[in-house]
Amino acid sequence: MITVPGEYCPLCGTDLDRVTVEGRERRHCPGCDRVVRQNSKPVASVVVTDGSRVLLGKRAVEPNRGLWGTPGGNLEHDEPPAAGVARELREETGVRVDPDDLDLYRVDHATREGRSVVGIRYVVPRAATDGEPEARDETLAARFDTLDGFRDDGGISPWSRDLLTAVLE
Repeated sequence: MITVPGEYCPLCGTDLDRVTVEGRERRHCPGCDRVVRQNSKPVASVVVTDGSRVLLGKRAVEPNRGLWGTPGGNLEHDEPPAAGVARELREETGVRVDPDDLDLYRVDHATREGRSVVGIRYVVPRAATDGEPEARDETLAARFDTLDGFRDDGGISPWSRDLLTAVLE
């Protein structure tokens, strides 16, 4: 399994060819006769709400460096999604939350720039969190503001824009 298009077998390094399996064209390694499937990457994010305001971090890394986005990111192989997003929230903004206090909002799928992700999206009210927002790992700044405030201060990441609009409706 890989999460980006590959040209070589991740096990033996042989050039991949293509075969039809289960009605779909898939990558195949002629060296070890293995079908190499491309899968979506699981990511999780959280919208922390405080009335009409939300907590966002200004990204210090790609993708979308310099834009505001919801705290979140890649899940580790051994952590449940709620625990992973609680970790990401703490790492990126310094704000802490008990994973049990998170409400699952939706699960979605997106493909951008040749990458596919399955997004696990949570919401939590500010009152269920601890700590004051501050720039931390992978963020240049972190704060609560309205969506208009973030739009006027550099813009909102396309990965976060639709989610934020839906949550605040």
